[in-house]
Amino acid sequence: MAPARSLRHPDLALRVMVSAALAAMLGCAPPAAGAAAPRLTGEQAYRHGDYVRAAQLLLPEALAGRATAQAYLGFMYEYGLGVPRDFAAAAKWLTLAADQGVPTAQFLLGGLYDRGLGVSHDPVRAEIWYNLAAAHADPGNREFWQGMRDAVASKLSQAELAEAQRRARDWVPPAQP
Repeated sequence: MAPARSLRHPDLALRVMVSAALAAMLGCAPPAAGAAAPRLTGEQAYRHGDYVRAAQLLLPEALAGRATAQAYLGFMYEYGLGVPRDFAAAAKWLTLAADQGVPTAQFLLGGLYDRGLGVSHDPVRAEIWYNLAAAHADPGNREFWQGMRDAVASKLSQAELAEAQRRARDWVPPAQP
């Protein structure tokens, strides 16, 4: 069960949960013995709170199609971390990462569709993305993400919910160039 504070400040709770999910996405391997000192990565700059530098380092990787970098940039644009707050840019980067199967990006994109930020308000699409995110969530996020999915589902008609569930079940990531 979420702490009471998260019920009074849902945006703060969402930001904390997504920040934790972004941290869990990292998976950077340690350098090999005798290797040169590693260069600063966008994820490292982000973790150290240097959001401007993080955005500078993540952008080339995101443009090259790296899903994790795209997810980070989407989150940063959604919350204005190191870049101007821009929901359309957030939606662009999150869509690219979500299409590659990044659960955190799918969850964040669902939130944009649910709130109509940077995209048209579309609860069916929100449900699709929340459903995909919840299905692939790590154990630390699963319950919260399922709760968000279920909250959106409760606002849909039976036909809309069935359509959203079918589309999530049939979803296949687009072929990468």
